[in-house]
Formats: sequence, C-alpha cells, structure tokens
Amino acid sequence: MITRLLRKPLAWVAAAVVAAGAAVGLAWFQPWKLVTDTEVDETLSAVATTSAPATAGPAGPPATGPGSATGPAAATGPTLVSRGDFVTHEHDTSGSARIVRTADGRHRLELVGLDTSNGPDLRVWLTDQPVREGVAGWRVFDDGRRVELGRLKGNRGDQAYDIPAGTDLTALTSVSIWCKRFSVSFGAAPLRAAT
Repeated sequence: MITRLLRKPLAWVAAAVVAAGAAVGLAWFQPWKLVTDTEVDETLSAVATTSAPATAGPAGPPATGPGSATGPAAATGPTLVSRGDFVTHEHDTSGSARIVRTADGRHRLELVGLDTSNGPDLRVWLTDQPVREGVAGWRVFDDGRRVELGRLKGNRGDQAYDIPAGTDLTALTSVSIWCKRFSVSFGAAPLRAAT
C-alpha cells in the first residue's frame, strides 16, 4: 500500500507540503523554548537610595548647578532611581526591575532575579502603560509609548540594559518582558520612584 502511494506524484507533493508546513510551524512557534532555559548572571550595581528627584527629566548626564543632585552632596556611586516587582501575565514571571543612575550620569535598567518562561522573540520594553495583573495586562504595552532596550538576554537571572540618553523616565513607568512575535507580555513590573 505505501509503495503504491510513493509511486504517485501527488503523494510526493503532499508529503513535501506537510514537511514544509511542519518546518515553518517549528520555526515560528519554537516550542523547544518552552522546555529550555537561558540563564544570565551579569554583575549589577551596588546602589544607594537617594531622596533627590532622580526621575525629573530625560535619561542622560544630569545637570550640575546649585541645588542639583550632582553637587558636592550627591552620591558618588550608582543611585537607585525607581524599582518594582514583576507580576505574571502570559507566563509565570517573578523578580524585580530597577532603574539605576550610574556615577557618570547614564541610566540603565537592571532585572534582578528574573525568572520567566523562555520564548521566541522576547524583548525588554520601558512603557507608559499601567501594569495590570492577569489577562487584563497581557496586551496593553504596545498601546502607548515605549522604548525597546533590546532582546531579553535570558529568561533567568540578573541582567542589565542601557537606557538611551534622552529617554524621559518620568513618562515611562513600567517595564515589560514582551513577546514581539505574538504581541503579548510574559510579565511586567511597575516602576516607582525610590525614596
């Protein structure tokens, strides 16, 4: 029976279509990522908290005038600007996110103890959207303003992302682990000013 089917050109075409469909499906969904982890262990900043209004303007070198946070009384090392804990959206997600101002005035986002599922085309976004728990928060982050900081380096561990100079940190109040391919948030954290 099978040998007779293999002699027919239509059977070969059907087999080729099925094989091509399977290859495209595997490439698109990348199901193996659901059972594999990518661990990252980058060195994060040892930060001090400050009561200075660190998020009062765009990211980048801060002002240096009387009364500015970079005067003689300013911290000389990295300073915690804002932070928040991750909530679960499409996939279980835990850990925290924080924005740190480095000693040279630049800003970076640090993900501390991140633990989420792996997936295709995961990105790290700063957004202006509120963090909503559960299904209500899955798809809100592409509705407003956002700054993509890059591809997620790993679904587990500590990692840091540079924030472009000129980014208005007062307007971007959340971070999302965003699956660009399926337009869904794996998890997100609200960013609240450090005190």
